[in-house]
Amino acid sequence: MNLQTAIFFAPFQGITTKAFRLVYARHFAGVDKLFTPYFANIAVDYPLPALKMKALQHQSESGISVVPQILSKSAPEILSFARSCAALGFGELNWNLGCPYPQVARKKRGSGMLPFPEMVDEILDQVMPHMPLSFSVKCRLGYAKAAEIMDLVPVFNRYPVAELTIHARTGKQLYSGKTDPDAFGAALEGLQVPVVYNGDIFTTEDFGHISGLFPGISRFMIGRGILKDPFLPARIKGLPQPGDSRAVLRGFLDDLYFETRREKKDSPSALNAMKECWTYLMFAFEEPVVVFRRLKKAGNFDDYEDAIKEVFANDRLKIQE
Repeated sequence: MNLQTAIFFAPFQGITTKAFRLVYARHFAGVDKLFTPYFANIAVDYPLPALKMKALQHQSESGISVVPQILSKSAPEILSFARSCAALGFGELNWNLGCPYPQVARKKRGSGMLPFPEMVDEILDQVMPHMPLSFSVKCRLGYAKAAEIMDLVPVFNRYPVAELTIHARTGKQLYSGKTDPDAFGAALEGLQVPVVYNGDIFTTEDFGHISGLFPGISRFMIGRGILKDPFLPARIKGLPQPGDSRAVLRGFLDDLYFETRREKKDSPSALNAMKECWTYLMFAFEEPVVVFRRLKKAGNFDDYEDAIKEVFANDRLKIQE
């Protein structure tokens, strides 16, 4: 592993909330940046509403920088949000050109803008001269075709983009099918901005394979891989592992549970949020289907707490204990 390797925790709508970022940073090492789920529908030149302000309360967690992300096709909207983030003390804003979901993409937002390089160019041309903080971009290889990225290479090269994170899939793939390292490599050859690799890093072996293919890349964004195995960044970096992984994971989950209940004021949505986390975290166990079945049937907080006790009493971790 390169000692300069940087690992960024990818944003996930509904999962990597303020409570999740806070608790993850308390319990696990190895991550260098935490990205928020995207913000959208920003009223230009108006103060951010209370709910958005609350989600942006923390500019860092346990010394790890938090990076807000915006989903937008409007330069004034991006700049308005950037000014709000700068006033709150953030140092970076990330533009989401990667969201693959059809309800977003059909509006030419997220990955739906990638087939229109002139649109990306126009927005960057309006945004960059007035951007009050570091501006990075997260995208995919394209929306329908991986080759779409090649028309965007000269666009990104024209601007002082702080980092360009490329998920090595198209938008239409969502999260299915295989990544396309060849298309990523072709784009990498032409890019003159710092590039971050993203896509299907679930194990240290996956990381070794990708870093071997692209030895010039030192920055990696990981999402589902960390949600499935929170210890992964520390293992990739060769950091000391806890003596009792089960106890660390249990401490993380208990902390997350109570922070989520507090954030959501004990509403039923807190229970749903925990179940959403478990759709990924179940894969940390040897029998994920059995584990998730225990959690899924929980109808209230008492049921959930009983299910957690049952999981940690009976189910073996797949990650090293």
